[in-house]
This record gives sequence, C-alpha cells and structure tokens, in this order.
Amino acid sequence: MPFTLPLFPEAASTMAGRVDALYFYLLAVSAFFTVLIFVMVLAFAVRYRRSRHPVPVEIEGSMPLEIAWSVIPLGLAMVMFVWGASVFFALNRPPRGALEIYAVGKQWMWKFQHLDGHREINQLHVPVGRDVKLTMISQDVIHSFYVPAFRVKQDVLPGRYTTVWFQATKPGSYHLFCAEYCGTSHSGMIGQVVVLEPAQYQLWLAGGAGEGSLAAGGQKLFRDLACDTCHRGDTGARGPDLAGLFGKPVTLQAGNKVVADESYIRESIVNPAGKVVFGYQPIMPTFQGQISEEGLLQLLAYIKSLEASKTAVPAPAAAPPVPAVPETRKTR
Repeated sequence: MPFTLPLFPEAASTMAGRVDALYFYLLAVSAFFTVLIFVMVLAFAVRYRRSRHPVPVEIEGSMPLEIAWSVIPLGLAMVMFVWGASVFFALNRPPRGALEIYAVGKQWMWKFQHLDGHREINQLHVPVGRDVKLTMISQDVIHSFYVPAFRVKQDVLPGRYTTVWFQATKPGSYHLFCAEYCGTSHSGMIGQVVVLEPAQYQLWLAGGAGEGSLAAGGQKLFRDLACDTCHRGDTGARGPDLAGLFGKPVTLQAGNKVVADESYIRESIVNPAGKVVFGYQPIMPTFQGQISEEGLLQLLAYIKSLEASKTAVPAPAAAPPVPAVPETRKTR
C-alpha cells in the first residue's frame, strides 16, 4: 500500500469549500509577498553592494509608485476583510429549520442530547444533507468543539450557550476533537461524528432506546420543581406565562428589553433576581447547583416547545368547587 501524507483533512460539509478557498487565498497572498520581499532583498543586496556604490545617490520619489504600493495592499486587505466577514457570518448564522441537538462538554467527554430523547457520549449521529445546529455549554472548564472535516470549531463555555452548525455532504465517520486545553486528559477528549443516509438515520432513531423526548423530560422536571404553580396562563399567576416566550422581547423592571433566548432562559433559572420581568415580584428562588446542565437543556427544550405549539403551561389541578347549599325558607 503506497504511503500517503494528506496535507488537508477531507472536506465533508457545505462550508468546507468556502473556508478552504479563503485559506488558500490568504496562503497565496502571504507566499507571494514573502517570496517577493526575499527576492528583492537579495537582488538589491547584490546590485547595490558597497563596492559599486560607496556613496548613496539621492533620488526623487515616484508618485505612481507611492500610489501603487498603497492601493494594492489596501485592495488585497479589503478582499480579505469582506471575504472573511461573509464566511464568518455564514458560519455563525444557523439556517432556519435546522435539526437541533444539544451538547454538554465535560472533562473529558462530549455528551449529546437529541430532541427525541436519544443520548450519546463521544459519538454524534446526524443525517447527510441536513442542516444541524448544536447548542453547547460546558459543565466545568472551557472546551472547544472541532470537526476538521466540516471546518467548524467553536468554544464551549461554562455558564454560557454557544452554537455551531454544519451540513454534512458525505456519509462516513469523522473525527471530533476538543481544541482547547482542558486538563490532564485533554488529548483523550475525542469522539466521532457519524453521518448517515436519511433512511439509515431514521433506522438509527427507531432502534435506539429513548426515554421520551427532551421536551417531555423538561415538562416532568418543570412539574417536579413546582414551576407550574407560578408560571401559568391565568391572570392570578405569580410568574410570567411561558407559552410563546422563546425568541420574543421581554420588558424588565428597569424598562429595558431583552430577547428571551437560550441564555436568558438559563439565567432566569439559575439567577432569577438578575433580570426580573416588569409587573412581577422577585420571588422566584434560585436553582443554581440544583439542576444539571442536561436538566437545564431539558427545561429549555420544553419552553421552546411551548412556543412551537402555542400551548399554555398547564395549571396545577385545583380542588373541585364546593356545591352551594340551597336556602330554605322559614315557615311559621
């Protein structure tokens, strides 16, 4: 078998070609000017050596030359900026309708949760030709999700959600690394992204032992924590209604507005006094340290499902009303 030394990893995503093209452009510009500068230094050193020109000769500046070496580098730099910005925005704006998967980085493993309830460790199954969005958070220190074949790399931070997306173009198994030093076993924090054909992916989903959907787990946790006693859809609720909340602007007590995204919902659970909704009192207790990151992701999935179904949070069962006793007339 002939020895092969691949210079670049396989390109297996829709963004890989764009990232490679930008990289090759930067590499070509850098190589061109590196060679040009060294050639000119060598040529000038030989041509204008001291033995031939012991006394420097005064020369006048050239306006065309001044303009050329100002405009050309500016143009090359602007191409780098515009091209790089377009690739950056494309990599950091997940398409609508992407398949959502949640990930938790932990020393020293990757834990993935699918919306249907499937869980994986150090292995992620995704369908080919489908946009996939990962919402990620770290349980301890800073990690970095890196799949070379997809040309995607995103830091995974403790206490803060980050996202990354990709669309795999080739079925196969691709290396997954942590690209941020995270401790003594950092080199062992590796995994695989397994890309399957749509039919095979559906078979994999059907064959797994699911524990209910992620939103169903969040709903159970929501009720176990008695969140439904305050967050209800009726007028007497002591907390804001969560149906249709996700992605909408929320007015706070200070009068400013924030968007109810993943980070806002997580902060409202672990530090509810930080951003109190206008019209409500800061009576919600903190759940800092009481819910795991996986549990917080389940609650997040449940609240997002309320937005999708427009179904109000069910109120706790009330006691049946006591029937009124009919009045009896006094008889003489």
